[in-house]
Amino acid sequence: MFSEPETQLALQTALEAGELILECYGMEDMQTEYKSDNSPLTVADRKSNDHIVTKLAGTGLPVLSEEGQPVPYEERKAWPAFWMVDPLDGTREFLARNGEFTLNIALIRDGHPVLGVVYAPAKEQLYFASVGEGAFLVEGARGMTGSPELLADAARRLPFSSNPDSFRIVASRSHMDEKTLSYLERLRQNNPDLDVLRCGSSLKFCMVASGEVHSYPRFSPTMEWDTAAGHAILNAAGKTLIDTVSQRELVYNKEDLHNPGFIAQ
Repeated sequence: MFSEPETQLALQTALEAGELILECYGMEDMQTEYKSDNSPLTVADRKSNDHIVTKLAGTGLPVLSEEGQPVPYEERKAWPAFWMVDPLDGTREFLARNGEFTLNIALIRDGHPVLGVVYAPAKEQLYFASVGEGAFLVEGARGMTGSPELLADAARRLPFSSNPDSFRIVASRSHMDEKTLSYLERLRQNNPDLDVLRCGSSLKFCMVASGEVHSYPRFSPTMEWDTAAGHAILNAAGKTLIDTVSQRELVYNKEDLHNPGFIAQ
């Protein structure tokens, strides 16, 4: 499961960045400011970003990060492969100290995610996947930095089981919108046993990949770095992430890095 050096590097980098995030998680003052879209930015975002970008730059591939400098489309459209990074996904959950935050690392080739790592350091849950090797979860991953043998021994292949008995959906904890509420109400009309869970960050993709829930609908705005790593894990687990506009799999490195609405299932 670690046959590709990129997988080993992404896992090691995620675990190291997770430690930097947890150091900040324990601080009384998280040194928060707000970006132009009113989304929070903390010292943890910056420290995680700096570490991840530095480590991945050693591969010689470009790195496109939420907290990095914007790269003009005229330049990046020529990239056959690059890293896409969200150094702290779910900053609102981080500030709420509920543990539902992740860091996301994906490798994109020709517009498609072929490798993904989603690490939830407070939960010590490490999800990862690559094309041809499958999707996996390591519980208790903290402390396994530099130990690929331990990671391999602890890894459980996704999905764990087929879909749950009741009809279960996961939705955003912090970004619920009217369109999603209407979609859920339509589902409930045909599925009176519908159970809606709420969760932060890219953990929602991992819940679909594991078989814990049937699907994750999202109609409020997201960016490519919010979905890329989770998308790779979904695909490797035999699941899909469908663009509700084209009815096809989401694609990456678009001129506009905003995603359309989607359903992971």
